[in-house]
Parts: sequence; structure tokens; C-alpha cells
Amino acid sequence: MDSSLRQIEEKLIRQIAAILSMDSTKIKPEAPLHSLGVDSLSFVELLVFIEKEFKIKLMESGLTGEDFKTVHSLAKRINGQ
Repeated sequence: MDSSLRQIEEKLIRQIAAILSMDSTKIKPEAPLHSLGVDSLSFVELLVFIEKEFKIKLMESGLTGEDFKTVHSLAKRINGQ
């Protein structure tokens, strides 16, 4: 895995941990987001973070539900933007 993908994963994990008030070491890149407790409100917080942090306009990004399955799949898609 390249370093930029790993950095994106780490940023996403830190943010998800902050949103969910949990220890970031408990979040694995392959864990389904819903299994971590990401609900509609925390999902919106995550979307806002992604737009600001990675300068991605979500409405124009083409991101799909598949991209949001896991931290890894999301990081991969962001890395490819």
C-alpha cells in the first residue's frame, strides 16, 4: 500500500474515532463503517470532513455507497480523486 493511501486511512480513522468518541486503535481499515456505529448523523459529519480535508466536492465526486463500505474502500477512492 502506498504511503498516501495509508495517510488517508489514518486521517479517516482519526476523524471517525473523534466523531464516535472511541479509541482510534479499535478501528480497522477493513471494518464496515456501519459496524463501527456510524449512523446518519455521524455519516454527515464524516462527509463534511472529507469535503474540507480532501477538497472533494461530494456532489461531483461520483462516490457511491460501495465507496463507503469500509475505511479502506473510502481511502482508496479518495486517493484516486
